[in-house]
Order: sequence, then structure tokens, then C-alpha cells
Amino acid sequence: MRLKRNFKRIITLVMAFAMVLSIGLTPKTAYAAEVKADVRSIANVPNDLSGKTIILHTNDVHGALEGYAQAAALKYEFKARGAEVILADAGDFSQGTPYVSTTKGHDAITMMNFAGYDVATLGNHEFDYGYDQLKNNLSRAWFKTICADVLDKNGKPILDPTYEFTSASGLKVGFFGMETPETQTKVNPALIKGIKFLSKGELYPCAQEQINKLKADGCDIVVCLAHLGVDDESAPDGHRSVDLYAKTTGIDIILDGHSHTVMTAGENGEPVQSTGTKFEKIGMVVIDNATKKIEDNYLIKVDDGILKAPAIEALSKSITDRVDAEYGVEFAKSEVDLNGQKAPGVRTQETNLGDLITDAIKWSVLKEGGLKVKEDHVVAITNGGGIRASIKAGSVTKKDLNTVLPFGNTISVVYISGVDLLEALEASTFSTPGAIGGFSQVSGIKFTVDTAKPFAQGEAYPASTYYKPAAINRVSIQSINGKPFSATDKYAVVTNNFCAAGGDTYYAFANASEQFDTGIVMDEAVMDYVQTELKGVITSKDYGTVHGNIVIK
Repeated sequence: MRLKRNFKRIITLVMAFAMVLSIGLTPKTAYAAEVKADVRSIANVPNDLSGKTIILHTNDVHGALEGYAQAAALKYEFKARGAEVILADAGDFSQGTPYVSTTKGHDAITMMNFAGYDVATLGNHEFDYGYDQLKNNLSRAWFKTICADVLDKNGKPILDPTYEFTSASGLKVGFFGMETPETQTKVNPALIKGIKFLSKGELYPCAQEQINKLKADGCDIVVCLAHLGVDDESAPDGHRSVDLYAKTTGIDIILDGHSHTVMTAGENGEPVQSTGTKFEKIGMVVIDNATKKIEDNYLIKVDDGILKAPAIEALSKSITDRVDAEYGVEFAKSEVDLNGQKAPGVRTQETNLGDLITDAIKWSVLKEGGLKVKEDHVVAITNGGGIRASIKAGSVTKKDLNTVLPFGNTISVVYISGVDLLEALEASTFSTPGAIGGFSQVSGIKFTVDTAKPFAQGEAYPASTYYKPAAINRVSIQSINGKPFSATDKYAVVTNNFCAAGGDTYYAFANASEQFDTGIVMDEAVMDYVQTELKGVITSKDYGTVHGNIVIK
């Protein structure tokens, strides 16, 4: 009965809160997906939270707007149970579905404002629409956004590095924000000129400086709000949250994002907590105000046991209804499921969705003509990390495709030699069979990756967390459009503007002697290809299996 009374109370609180604020509203690796995760239902949270400070946290929401109504409900419910509550986010809230990408992240900020967030840090996807757009979005935020390790042209942090919260009892909780250095190669480099992402050994002194400052300010608890993750891909350069914890002293807990891991502790017991993605879970950290210690941390299962704050749910629905009306129209049918999963999927192997996209962008350029090489020397490459979802068999809408390709990338053409093409493929498969965002989905190329051979790591690419191959050990190209490959020939590579600018592992493209941007948006090219070339039907004959472009042995 008390639980029901409390939820009635939070509904009243949230509706009143929304009415006040509505004036001016503008609408396979070593780390598995779940590691040491203590997950509880809302029924297992104590009814009496008096004398406690609660940190509720989310990460990698990626446009799952419906979850904000439950996050808001939890915040006000726990306040009603006697706690002081901080609501925090560890980044990647601006991108992931058309519900946030169509406004370049603005609607994500709106939802977080009205859900009652107090503090957030940046994820790599906050930069997807460019630094200027990020600044515009954050200017609308009612919550504090912190980040210590991204610097402007003068060497100063682009945001305040820290945030301090003092409870009514005098408990002081200090937060500092840390962004993944991988942002510099996971975002179009042309959109983040003039800012620097601290990387490798630079991270640890930066973090320690923030810890020392918060301690000097009298903070009882130090929280790192991080977008670092625990992916093996990030391990060689020490960019994981567990590496940061090992190389610093004084952090009480890291609230992490980026790798979409469900965890309440690291594999070696590190105090790292992460909720997965898209409101799979909501994180909870319980601090006792009297002892000024963290007494518990766990994840709350997000299900029907948590009611939704009505005003926040209504706001979410207004946004999703608007987008659905524009993007929900069917433009094609698919006879097959199209694989856009991360692993096994677009970051580890050839997939039929990768084939479809690269076939489409190559076709869109060839039909325009005017290239400087013959058609048999035109190929297409897109990075697997840019393919963000799968498509189920059946009706295919613009929203489905925009969810797969949410970045608004345009199609570019890069002219490179066969030698440079080999370099790009070698660099983009350096960790294969392990997952990597740069993994090449291709059209017009047949190549093999020999995973028994080591990647010969050369010097680091400029402003990158990736490395130039010192030798071509693992990759061999069997043919280009059915004809022999030549290391000395000139090829036109049709790609996206992110890769053309050197994103992910594709510095060889950025260093090309000649390239141009067609201005054709990728998802529009795919729609045109499906409607025109495939007559509106993605058939099992065409895409029921992969084309056999990539062999991994």
C-alpha cells in the first residue's frame, strides 16, 4: 500500500513540476555484455530512504525517449521516501533514433530538462552534429554538463570539469566528467576542428587533478562520470574506465558509459557501474549521510513495476508522434532480415545490410557519372560502426533506415592507389575477429583477412587512437569488380564523409591526394537504390545471404 501511495504522490509532484516548467517549452571480448551485475526490481528498494543521498544514473540512452518518464518517476518517488536524489547521465543521449537525430540532439536535451537531470557528461555521439551544434544544444540545458579532458584551442576545458552537490545534512558529493579519446576518430574530424581530446597517458594526470581538486574542496565522495567503457578495443591505449581507476587514487565510484555494458563492478572488483543502453536498467548508488560512505550500488530493472511520470510521458509521446508522422511511411519491403548487429555483425564480418548499403552508395555515384577512373576501378567502403541497427523482414520505413544510418552522412569519393587501399583495409581489420567500428563493409572488393597473422603496429595516425600498419600482414585483395587487383592502379573509393575525413581507421582516405563530397545523403541514396534498382523489394535472391566479399580465416 505504501508503494502505491508513494507513486500517487510522485505523479502529483511530477505533473505540478511539468506545469510550472511548461511555460516557454520548446518542444566477443573479455568483457561480456553483462559483468558482475547486481540487478534488482523496484520492489527490493527500501521504503524508507531517510538519511540517504541517492545517485540515479543512466548512460547511452541513444534516443530511447520513453525511458525518461520512468527515470523522472524514480527521482520523485525516492524523494518522497525521504532521500535526496541526484539524477546523472554518462553520455550518448543525442543520437540513436530519429526521435533525437532529426533535431540534432535538441529534443534529447528537452527530455532531460523536464525529467529533472542534475548533471551529465559528454559521450562521443554528442559531437556527431559538430561542436557548434553541441554548444547550441547545451546552451538550452537546465542541468550541469561537465567534462575535464576535452580542450579548446587555448588548452582550456570546453566545459567545467567538475560539479559539486551538497546535501541538507552537509554531505558533499563531487563529480568530474571524462570523455573517451576515441571521439576524435569516431566523429567526423571536420566537425571537431580546434578541440583536443586528451588520450593515452594524458588521461590519468587530468583525472587525478580533478580528484585532488574535489578532495581539496571537502568532497566526501568523489564520482567519475565517465564515457570510457570497458571494450577490449580501448585497452591497448588505456582508455577504459577500469584503466583510469587503476592509474588514479581517490575515486569512490565510476558511473560509466560507451561500451553498453551492464555491470555493477569490473571484472577485478573495480567500483565501475554501467546500465547498458536505452534504459535497459537505471543505476542506483546509495550514500549514507551520517557515515558519508557509499553503502550500496546496484541496477534497477526498468519494467512495468516502475510507473511513468505522466507529464514526461506525454512530452515523449508528442516528440515520437511528430517523427512517426514524417518518417513512418513505408518505402519498401524486405523479404529477409538485414543484419546490422555489432557483433557478430557489421563490426566483425560481412553482413547483408553492409552489402546493401555499399551497393547503394556505389550505384548512386556511378549513375551520376563523371569519375576519373573506369567503372571497374570503382569500389565502395563504409565503416561498420556507422551502421547502427538491423532491419526486420517486412515493411521498411524511412524511420527504419534513419535508425540504421542516423548521422546524416553524405557520400564522398576518394581517389587512392591500390597500396593505400590495402593500408585502409589492414588498419580497419587490425583487431578482427574482435569487433571494431572501422571494420570495412564493401562493394566491388573481394578480400581476405588472415587472423592467424599479427597486426604490424606502426606509428599512431595523427590525432587518432589508431595506428598505421607497419606492413600489410593480414589482408590480401583477391579482385576488384571481378578483375585482378593492382597495387599501383588508381581506384575511386565511394565512402561516407566521415571516413573520407579520416574517421575511425581511415587516415589513408584523409591523406588522399584528391577527393570530393557528392552532397548525396547516405540514407536517401539507399532509398533511391531500393526503389529504383530493386523496384521497392529487397529480395532473398539479392540479399538473402552475403555476397562473399570478405573471407575471415
